[in-house]
Amino acid sequence: MAYRSLENCLLDLEKTGQLIRIKEEVDPYLEMAAIHLRVHQAKGPAILFENVKGCKYRAASNIFGTLERSKFIFRDTLSVVQKLIELKDDPVKAIKSPFKNFSAGMAALKALPKKNPFSKPVFYEEIKISDLPLIQHWPKDGGAFVTLPQVYTEDADKPGIMNANLGMYRIQLSGNEYALDKEIGLHYQLHRGIGVHQTKADKKGTPLKVSVFAGGPPSHSVAAVMPLPEGISEMTFAGVLGGRRFRYAHLDGYCISTDADFVITGEVMPNNNKPEGPFGDHLGYYSLQHDFPVMKVHKVFAKKNAIWPFTVVGRPPQEDTSFGALIHEITGHVMQQEIPGVKEVHAVDASGVHPLLLAIGSERYTPYAPAKQPAEILTIANHILGTGQLSLAKFLFITADDTNKLTTHNVQAYFEFILQRIQLQRDVHFYTNTTIDTLDYSGTGLNTGSKVVFAAYGKIIRTLTVDVPDCLNELHEFENPKIVMPGVIAIQSNPFVNYEQAKKEMDILNDQLNSENQLNQLQTVPIIILCDNSSFISESVQNFLWVTFTRCNPSHDIYGIGSFTENKHWGCNGSLIIDARIKPHHAPVLELDATIERKIDRLFAKGGSLQTIIS
Repeated sequence: MAYRSLENCLLDLEKTGQLIRIKEEVDPYLEMAAIHLRVHQAKGPAILFENVKGCKYRAASNIFGTLERSKFIFRDTLSVVQKLIELKDDPVKAIKSPFKNFSAGMAALKALPKKNPFSKPVFYEEIKISDLPLIQHWPKDGGAFVTLPQVYTEDADKPGIMNANLGMYRIQLSGNEYALDKEIGLHYQLHRGIGVHQTKADKKGTPLKVSVFAGGPPSHSVAAVMPLPEGISEMTFAGVLGGRRFRYAHLDGYCISTDADFVITGEVMPNNNKPEGPFGDHLGYYSLQHDFPVMKVHKVFAKKNAIWPFTVVGRPPQEDTSFGALIHEITGHVMQQEIPGVKEVHAVDASGVHPLLLAIGSERYTPYAPAKQPAEILTIANHILGTGQLSLAKFLFITADDTNKLTTHNVQAYFEFILQRIQLQRDVHFYTNTTIDTLDYSGTGLNTGSKVVFAAYGKIIRTLTVDVPDCLNELHEFENPKIVMPGVIAIQSNPFVNYEQAKKEMDILNDQLNSENQLNQLQTVPIIILCDNSSFISESVQNFLWVTFTRCNPSHDIYGIGSFTENKHWGCNGSLIIDARIKPHHAPVLELDATIERKIDRLFAKGGSLQTIIS
């Protein structure tokens, strides 16, 4: 169905019981976000807030709350978009089967953006930033943020919509040092198209004109998060996915999406930054305050009866998890064409996406060799870590499966497959000084940290224990060993103080486990997680993934029993130790506000408008 507007989509969801209206007054300070989080956790419907305190505009959230709902929204175009992507990878198919692929060709006509003949769309009214729903999501956030923005910029060397970038970069509307109604914060991370545009504008000494769209057809939001190749306009993708050409006009030198509910225009001047954040982010921690570009507000527009879309991110899974699942649904096997030899790459949502990648590759280099060992998968690993946003990953586990039965999406089975085969003396490869995700505070500074590749292939060399070996029950200064999954055990220690103290603690642990008898016991335990709470980590695979891979900087926090360095290669003869304790430089964990939680109980109690969702 080709939605002309966000409200069009919401009404369609309501017809099929996939939307609920909240008519009671709700507070944009923490309350709306708390309601969203509780509804999303219950796998509830999209929400339309009809009475936002202090604001005349309605707001909507949880629109893409499940993959099923996202697929419903794009039910008429999804298969055609998948076919177009497939034809891009193999255009000969279109020639071989012209009638079969006729629908894809017709759909592609929707890709061309459509310019509005009116220079000033008459259906907008001019408003101020302070008129918007200023939603604060988490208690320690620096202010109100836009969490579903579509940020539009153009290339200074190749202006025009076909070379423009549409990305989803968070926008801080209030708080900190921003002058309300005059300035807003623009946060973007590494490997984003807007960075290329700002660099070019800065070199020319000219301001970067920015348009921020909110609302409009849901395809516009998906286009803003879609990882398209550089040089391909997101507006063309929005048209095809939405079954409706992206409509736009120009006003005062700015591009205006004429289907959006709200538009904010402004300029980013060279070398003009201010503190942005904190912000509760998708890793489950606060993204701390750092200097990011300031956008000088030019004008703000709203349609009559406009609806403000928002989402809330936090420890996964959240609504952005469904975005990732939808992107995977659309792109299908594109990665196999992009990286020769790769079969699957899975950015693990439970770990916050970028901290952990699981991959399956191929081993075709030496079929004549009697011994199976990593070769081609090492080449593939380097290719993965040099590809777009995949390059921000910290941990990459990669293997090859000759039976083609293994999948990265059964995380525990995948780990067991790797751990049965990994040779810790040989198969651990560090990248010690490199870039990691901006939102990950496990490294040595913003965007800086390390990476590690675990590349295992070959015959099974060990069984994995499902019981805690005696040697781990007899430790001093380390306690409460718990099985996390076969071959992985968590143990508790004193809180982390500093790396000098951590090295002493690792020496103590090594002394207790480095005898011949103990090393024999540890052959069934390839990985030990050192943590603050081993009961929590062992409670679920999700807890293990979140704690372990968000709280570890590989070069600093990986140790080994009987470790050695030979010709600059690190390995260990016993278990590999991952220190996943919280460090002093880590960002705070996101926690709900108890007062707000009690306040919203009224909506979920008997007789409340959201009672049916929880019951």
